Amino acid sequence: MADQADEWYAVRCVFRWTEAAGQPYEERITLWRGSDAVLARAEAEAREYAANTGTTYLGLAQSYATGEKQLSPGSEVFSLLRDSALPPEEYLDRHFDTGGERQHGT
Repeated sequence: MADQADEWYAVRCVFRWTEAAGQPYEERITLWRGSDAVLARAEAEAREYAANTGTTYLGLAQSYATGEKQLSPGSEVFSLLRDSALPPEEYLDRHFDTGGERQHGT
């Protein structure tokens, strides 16, 4: 097995903004290097982020091992597979395009 000490991990944590209009939910992905206690370190940072931003950390953290020691443009930093019988348009509407997203174009 390859040495994972320098590998990058992405961790997605979910929050609820309690001090913002409409109390939106936030999914936040952070990057962490090393294999030791990545999830625990990310959750500790998530609790600190929540304390400093008027959010509540909802206790959901999902980790993704990138398999990379060096990140570059186009590196995959998170992936999640979800089983669903929904057809593509309904799937996108249900999970990603509900109308309540706050998105900014670049």
